[in-house]
Amino acid sequence: MEASNIIVGLDIGTTKIAAIVGRRNEHGKIHILGSGKTESIGVKRGVVSNIEDTIKSIRRAVELAEENAGIRIREVNVGIAGQHIKSIQHRGSMMRHSQEDEISQDDIDMLHENMYKLVMLPGEEIIDVIPQEYIIDGEQGIKQPIGMSGISLEANFHIIIGQTAAAKNIYKCVKRSGLNITNLILEPLASAESVLSEEEKEAGVVLVDIGGGTTDIAIFQDNIIRHTAVIPFGGDVITEDVKEGCHIIRRHAEELKIKFGSTLASENKDDEIVAIPGLRGRAPKEISLKNLANIIQARMEEIIDAIIFEIKNSGYEKKLIAGIVLTGGGALLKHIAQLTEYMTGMDTRIGYPNEHLGNEVPDDVASPMFATGIGLVILGNSRTRKDQQRNCKEEFIFEGNSYAIDEPKKLEIPAEPEPVVSEFVEETFETESSESIIASSSKRKNWLDTITKWFEEDMKKSN
Repeated sequence: MEASNIIVGLDIGTTKIAAIVGRRNEHGKIHILGSGKTESIGVKRGVVSNIEDTIKSIRRAVELAEENAGIRIREVNVGIAGQHIKSIQHRGSMMRHSQEDEISQDDIDMLHENMYKLVMLPGEEIIDVIPQEYIIDGEQGIKQPIGMSGISLEANFHIIIGQTAAAKNIYKCVKRSGLNITNLILEPLASAESVLSEEEKEAGVVLVDIGGGTTDIAIFQDNIIRHTAVIPFGGDVITEDVKEGCHIIRRHAEELKIKFGSTLASENKDDEIVAIPGLRGRAPKEISLKNLANIIQARMEEIIDAIIFEIKNSGYEKKLIAGIVLTGGGALLKHIAQLTEYMTGMDTRIGYPNEHLGNEVPDDVASPMFATGIGLVILGNSRTRKDQQRNCKEEFIFEGNSYAIDEPKKLEIPAEPEPVVSEFVEETFETESSESIIASSSKRKNWLDTITKWFEEDMKKSN
């Protein structure tokens, strides 16, 4: 096992923080090596509200993942979500110098980088830029423009925007936990990668990730991301409703929701009763399961109404042949697929994180609540491979020395020390080799560079 093939996804959620460790096998698939999960006590609705508590939770989750996988974790792919996330559609364009020259990766990178120069509102930053399709000399619907000829190169982009402060806080928590961020990835995109098939993305599908603090939506059609949205309601709101409606403490409300909760009150009988322990010697309290289901159903209907609004707002309401896929911890509620089908009129299934994996998912993570963490591993692997392929076309860097790769088979490279299997090789931005590697792979804008500068400035001020 090579340490360079190991990818770690860190899902910083409202109810849990999960670290998933995976390795790319010889067939390009992901093999899950281990995981760690702990309660999230410093995050509310996807946004860090307590730095120190979040750092403790991250460290604990990573330690558990290290024990299970038998490795040392230093690099992670972090998911970002929260009600501050929004998306816009934008068309970028550029004029090339010659029609005879083929469109190259440099042209694509330049067009991509220009999108990061768009002017945002104060306090907002562009997190990610996702190309949807390219237009060459007015010809639309091109997905792979490299190698084609044309003067005018345009592209439709899906641009993810978030609050600068929220992203900085996530970065601080991860960095102060002793970890480096490889990629910052929008969580609904990660969840979609782990639970959706390529056929569903092509036919048109709505991915709904019902988390603790938020419900994330991603709409795909013709294998292109068309719309993303974040609804500021999730499983925690349902728990609060149960707590208030049944006059019980939060811990009991959460247990009732998980063990006996249903999103369809009609599926429960009037005489079905469950008793919960009383407080401080008081008699047990009886709760009607039908009343419990009524409370849960009312809130779920509100969430589904918001989902329907986002589907209509996307403009692809009539093109979603594959219907809706529900994932996240909230998707484990009983009868949620039936309620969603009834309200939306669209086929609905529960999404489990077993797509694109090279082995069976371990039982402890074979749940929709780990869809985001596994998706972060899959997307992290995909982006790492693309960066490696782009770098190999230009140069190979070993111990700070650059070697041109005009004839790869004739290239003599110094023997590399045997890698340590049980731990990652920690790199810092102060070493010469790290700077060389960053310089060779930064052709496209990396939004993390801006966050890194802010973090270094904060550290200097504190010292």
